[in-house]
Amino acid sequence: MSQSPLMQPFTLGHLKLKNRVVMAPLTRARAGKDRVPTEMMAEYYAQRASAGLIISEATVISEQAIGWINTPGIYNDAQVAGWTTVTNAVHEAGGKIYLQLWHMGRSSHSSFHHGQPPVSASAIKISESAGQAHTYEGKQPYETPRALATEEIPGIVADYRAAAERAQAAGFDGVEIHAANGYLIDQFLQSKTNHRTDLYGGSVENRYRFLGEVVAAVTEVFEPSRVGVRLAPNGVYNDMGSPDFREQFTYAAQQLSPLGLAYLHVVDGLAFGFHEKGKPMTLAEFRQVFSGPLMGNCGYDQEMAAAAITSGDADLIAFGRPFISNPDLAERFAHQWPLAPIADTQLWYGTGPNAHGYTDFPTFAEASAAR
Repeated sequence: MSQSPLMQPFTLGHLKLKNRVVMAPLTRARAGKDRVPTEMMAEYYAQRASAGLIISEATVISEQAIGWINTPGIYNDAQVAGWTTVTNAVHEAGGKIYLQLWHMGRSSHSSFHHGQPPVSASAIKISESAGQAHTYEGKQPYETPRALATEEIPGIVADYRAAAERAQAAGFDGVEIHAANGYLIDQFLQSKTNHRTDLYGGSVENRYRFLGEVVAAVTEVFEPSRVGVRLAPNGVYNDMGSPDFREQFTYAAQQLSPLGLAYLHVVDGLAFGFHEKGKPMTLAEFRQVFSGPLMGNCGYDQEMAAAAITSGDADLIAFGRPFISNPDLAERFAHQWPLAPIADTQLWYGTGPNAHGYTDFPTFAEASAAR
């Protein structure tokens, strides 16, 4: 067995994690139009329970939050029942699992909302060069969103609170607030997408306000040591990247630091692009301003992950795409077994409830037995 620091146990709040390997959130689009988690999804997550912690795929907190085909929800009783099947399967397999709470904001499309435009901090459209929306009619150009009125924001904060309550009812060990990758909370955080003149815009303090209110609401349900927050200071996904990104994300981390959160999940790696608005923010920078556990993400391999933990820059490292084709990724790390190659997107990205490219990737033992 490996003596790598990556394979050492870690205490995360009240959870005893068996290793520092985290399964990152991965949008797999298998829930169907009703957005109810399925038995196949329970199998998929249980297959990956050797991770110290699983963070579920992004899960919409309300109908307004929807913006991608066949992603799961956490806003009705049927979805709670479906997720309960998933958490039970993961726990029976010896794993721990958090639910990632998601509102897509401007990266949605009117076809999900009876012809009404998506909402955002400000009426600023995603650039055409940044891709297209994933709709049931195929990929479609992004639209100009409607800026949320000040009086609407408390209702969205309440949706986050209700989603946390449902996640708790479904048996999740905690939740992660998705404040990264150009989705709604990130749209409020960043000056590129937030041109508001009310209490939620105009300064780093005001742009942080929405995230702060969401964290306060969610920690009324789960104790803070069971709540994580995800930030992406360096990312360009969904047409993000602001000139004052370092000031904004440093301030956010400073505000989150004294709250006793489970972790701060920083998408620090540049594997999926960098906005080039300055030097990339590093985990070492966040370590200086955030006192709780830090999780790195994006483009790490086993050696890089071990180095980040050894240096003290990270406590946990999240792996995304390697977990798709290596359901036993943590076991492969532990035994120094070779990894299956990263699967091609055409193989694993599904638009319906099919197992191909989902639950049919073999473990190392299964692949060895088949040879």
